[in-house]
Amino acid sequence: MPESNSAHTVFRRDETDAASVCAAVLDPVVTVGERIRRRDQVARKVTLTVALAGGASVSRTWTLPAASGHTEGLLSAAYRILDGLALQRARVRRIVLTAEEAPGTQLSLAPEREARLRIEPVLDRLTARWGHPVVRPAAAYRHVS
Repeated sequence: MPESNSAHTVFRRDETDAASVCAAVLDPVVTVGERIRRRDQVARKVTLTVALAGGASVSRTWTLPAASGHTEGLLSAAYRILDGLALQRARVRRIVLTAEEAPGTQLSLAPEREARLRIEPVLDRLTARWGHPVVRPAAAYRHVS
């Protein structure tokens, strides 16, 4: 049975702004990506669960075209799922991202993509050393204020 790893974002109040919901997906994606890479794993499937006001929730799974532990690949899958949910007027309370892990190595033959991804192990080491994310994408800091 494959292991899974998940992280979530909880809104302080029901969120109806699509851009805010989209930005909120980034935080759990970055967290799950860090955990997967720390364990030398890759994700094969990503599940996004969105809890709505009134107690309802909707969940969808996306199988990645190539197993990935990189934030870029996980974020792309999460956005595809989110777009498919068509939550234009929904009142969102919580977003949970779950990645199904498997051992493996991520291969890429695109040098320009590899250049962008080289920073991830450095960020992971900073997080491991300080015990919390030191450097993350700006949108992941939306809950700080």
